[in-house]
Amino acid sequence: MYKKTITLIICLLFICFASNAQKQEYSAPNLKAELSKHKIVAILPFRVTISFKKVPENFDEAANKAQELNDGLHMQEGMYTYLLRKEKDYTVSFQDIDRTNVLLKKAGFFDKIDETLPDSLCKILGVDAVIKNSYAYEKTASEAGAIAKTILLGGFGSKTASGSLTMQIYNGTGGTLLWRFYKEMNETVFSSADEVMERMMRKVSRNFPYER
Repeated sequence: MYKKTITLIICLLFICFASNAQKQEYSAPNLKAELSKHKIVAILPFRVTISFKKVPENFDEAANKAQELNDGLHMQEGMYTYLLRKEKDYTVSFQDIDRTNVLLKKAGFFDKIDETLPDSLCKILGVDAVIKNSYAYEKTASEAGAIAKTILLGGFGSKTASGSLTMQIYNGTGGTLLWRFYKEMNETVFSSADEVMERMMRKVSRNFPYER
């Protein structure tokens, strides 16, 4: 009985540690006070990085870079659409992403987001805060092999990649980090940027600080 109890405790601790490793959250001490001042928030294009556990034989670096940029814009659009559908649930309005991207391009900062201070981005966009996101994933299996496995499993998607999302809210005043959310997840062969964002936002929404 004693051994079983010890084993159960160890298992519970392992599950707890694993859960904490998959999800992390940070909130600044003055988070609520600063968020109460916000009216308009901009969602920046996602910074997406795609790597491979085993680099394909015919790897095309230019095509991979283009895919990263394309996925970044799709995930920005997916997040904006999700928040727009539930705008009544939030205390702020979210700037139209087309306006965000045009303003960034006109100012010459669209390709230099990571090199630009958050408060400078807020001034360029005319917003009170920016949501900066990065999504990195490593492909762990070939797509062709995953499709075959999916068919054999009766339509259930096979894991083809492991990914992680980092979402951060920066204040327009001083550019300070107010909130940070990190989450790991696995992708299947049928996952698209839109699907990933939809699933991720459902999880993030439970912690999203602009929720009423």
